[in-house]
Amino acid sequence: MARIVVIGAGMGAMAAAARLAVAGHRVTVFERGETYGGSVGRFERDGFVFDTGPGLLHLPAVWRDLFVKTGKEPLESRVELVQVDPASRHLFADGTDVALPNASRAGVVAALDAALGAGSGERWGEFLVRARDAWDRSRRPLLEEPLPADPSRFGRDPYPAVKGGLLRRPARTLAEVGRRELRDARLAALLESHALAYGFDPATVPASAAVLPYMEQTFGSWYVRGGIRALADAVHERCLARRVEFVFGAEVTDVRIKDGRAVGVELADGRSVEADHVVAGSPVPALYRDHVLGWDSREDWPRYQESVRTGRVTVCLALRGAREDGAAHRTVVHSTDRADELAALGAGRLCERPTVVVLRPGDERLLPDGGHEAVTVTATVPAGDSSSSENLWGEGAAGAMGAQAFADRMLEAAAAAVPGLRERLLWREVRTPVDTFRETGAHQVPGPALAGAHGELLPAANSSPVPGLYFAGGWSHPGGGLAHSGMSGALVAGLVVEGADFRGSQ
Repeated sequence: MARIVVIGAGMGAMAAAARLAVAGHRVTVFERGETYGGSVGRFERDGFVFDTGPGLLHLPAVWRDLFVKTGKEPLESRVELVQVDPASRHLFADGTDVALPNASRAGVVAALDAALGAGSGERWGEFLVRARDAWDRSRRPLLEEPLPADPSRFGRDPYPAVKGGLLRRPARTLAEVGRRELRDARLAALLESHALAYGFDPATVPASAAVLPYMEQTFGSWYVRGGIRALADAVHERCLARRVEFVFGAEVTDVRIKDGRAVGVELADGRSVEADHVVAGSPVPALYRDHVLGWDSREDWPRYQESVRTGRVTVCLALRGAREDGAAHRTVVHSTDRADELAALGAGRLCERPTVVVLRPGDERLLPDGGHEAVTVTATVPAGDSSSSENLWGEGAAGAMGAQAFADRMLEAAAAAVPGLRERLLWREVRTPVDTFRETGAHQVPGPALAGAHGELLPAANSSPVPGLYFAGGWSHPGGGLAHSGMSGALVAGLVVEGADFRGSQ
């Protein structure tokens, strides 16, 4: 039985902890905050309840696998999963409105043809075939196996060139895929919205980001009744059932290294805790920034931490009046000035007309009564480092005014998706990258690992440069998002249990 210390109680860290405990190890989780879940947070007021992190679940098989492997029971025995249908509704700048069915390629093609004109669905379907090629080439090595010591092969983009015609040279960025292959501003906006949802700039993210819409439209979108926070509750309960110990309000200030190997941690209260292995589930950039990891050379920093520059603004809306029948759970209201939106994201400024994602769960567990509605509206924004984030959002009057003004613009866009929004509004809560930093230790929100871009979108490897120290969670391989964080926990557990012979999840 090995002694294992886990830093942080995020989703990836808890996934690793549960698996390691089942393998017979003694696992203790030290979390600086007072709760678990990391970015999977919750805000409550006046009987209204809001998810402050992810609102939907993709690839639920990752979490089903965790519950089977740690207790031989289905995930659905602990949470209620509901397939969202339609998967999403899209309101484009020209007023076009289309609802896309869940996990049905034929249905998506038909819906696009009906709303955007004949041939639109066919072009999207042909694009998905190429996206599937990219997925098939990268899924196993990029998501289910530890990063190799030499990850240079992932620097090549797996997205293929169009066969025949004039487009023999593969597209280099996702925006280029939209321009060259989809040839419709609305289809391009649909494509780019998937990248924006994960915090990627379509103008710079590699074409391999095509796997993002492919994953969603192939494997579907799911909602957890009671909110995604209910999934965090279930994972925490599973850890407790496997005798994982949680210590909250306990900040780790240093990883102890002896004879070149991690042997424990130091806590802010002066305690020293010995361990045979240390799993760091906190954001990797924060571990370096706060000197929890003692390497001074910036050459030791994973390049990924410098490539993630975006965060989220989330506005929680308490509305009077029930949700109307037939309302879509998720609506994407696209920017009416796409060029300015992308230029602003690249320049680190706020745009005037952001693309917003409106979530309307219609879940009575989130409401004071049936005569109200809880809605969240999110937008991807520049986050930057500590100083630039404070300048952009700030804790002072100027920053607060800027955040409220941007929230006003978000609600102006969201009104297209929520009938009578302004008249129904009781109150709102605006959350910025400053809140993300306070709760997770990073202003940014990491996206999933992507091949291409010379490897710049590869997160930190799960095995650190120091033996006995491992990285789990959204800032480590295979990246951010609920599914990818769960995969990260599985990879770390495999590396600890099986060592260097571990070749990936089965």
